[in-house]
Amino acid sequence: MTVERRLRILLSAYACEPDVGSEPGVGWRWATGLARAGHDVWVITRANNRAAIEAALAGGMPANLHFAYYDLPAWARAWKRGGRGVRLYYALWQWGAYRVAKELCRELRFDVVHHLTFGVFRHPSFMGRLGLPFVFGPVGGGESAPRELRGTYPLRGRVVDLLRDAANWFVRFDPLMAGVFERAAIMLCKTRETLARIPARYRDKCLVQVEIGAEEDLPVLPLPARRVHRRFKVLYVGRLVYWKGVHLGLMAFAGLRQRHPDARMTIVGRGPDEQWLRRLAERLGIADAVTWVPWLERSAVMRVYPRFDAFLFPSLHESSGNAVLEALSSGLPAVCLDLGGPGVLVDSSCGWRVAAGGREQVVKGLADALATLAEDRPLAREMSVAAVRRARTQFSWPRQVARMERIYSEIALGHS
Repeated sequence: MTVERRLRILLSAYACEPDVGSEPGVGWRWATGLARAGHDVWVITRANNRAAIEAALAGGMPANLHFAYYDLPAWARAWKRGGRGVRLYYALWQWGAYRVAKELCRELRFDVVHHLTFGVFRHPSFMGRLGLPFVFGPVGGGESAPRELRGTYPLRGRVVDLLRDAANWFVRFDPLMAGVFERAAIMLCKTRETLARIPARYRDKCLVQVEIGAEEDLPVLPLPARRVHRRFKVLYVGRLVYWKGVHLGLMAFAGLRQRHPDARMTIVGRGPDEQWLRRLAERLGIADAVTWVPWLERSAVMRVYPRFDAFLFPSLHESSGNAVLEALSSGLPAVCLDLGGPGVLVDSSCGWRVAAGGREQVVKGLADALATLAEDRPLAREMSVAAVRRARTQFSWPRQVARMERIYSEIALGHS
């Protein structure tokens, strides 16, 4: 334990589940990491997660990790299926979780309460009403796709992004969020873009902090050893939705193929824009060089990364970038846009952050980065080694937990 005393920590983690990625994996890793650091950790999460969590607890989790489960009635759970009522359900769940937390606070004395998931700066938490030192975040959602690139979207995407912009703008007038910002002892923002969305009067208690971490115990096959194939192979992992920028990635890959006709690309994921992307690959004349793989379990995805030479992830408003960090920790150099979470995770030692400009500029920048990796094998090997080093040192889970411990200790000491 890196802090001077053991803390009793109350976490609110709507999404929290073992052996998965994305937000459920974030909730789980923070909870288990803090418990392994020696703190007494209590987590309020959805009852829907109970079976998976208790199976993991039975497998040898720390005894100082505890869970309290809450869900709305069955009719409300049925109503939110398919995403139609998920935002309202989530807000109501937060109020119910606050009431559970009040009951826990009558039985136990906590040092700090922390809202973890969902990590969106527009969505309220009521945990600040407990009167405890309150940490909000890391939260994202303030990232916005550059307007000059929105013309590459399908019409639906352009409309949705405008609505998202309006929701982000409204936060400054939202009384629920004003209460969250006011009560927070500290707010953690995933990106600089989200920090800029927080009303100016609250920014002095904000820090930029990514919420994800890299596994330290993954086996890594060095790039020189795995480069037994002659074809340069590019990988994308993620949802197939317009704002992930896969369409720009396909255009860049088409540019790469003009220089390296034997290059291949694999896309792992699924989503509502898959058919739009497949049609684009056909129009670009690269359909025969692109392999589409349905969504895989995280354990299977982790076995995929070492088979490739470059990770292409041109997302336009990504708060985190779980797949980017997984790729780096597997020794895969990454090519992304200098936006959001990927722009924080990747630096010049382990990949490329292409400046976000017009479509032609972005596509050329992505294609040039891929071509450099294909043509400069010594540089690719250096970047592979640097990718592992950066992911597993700068963003390792133990380092992330140690940072959070320091934050907890400072605000708990100030509250005592």
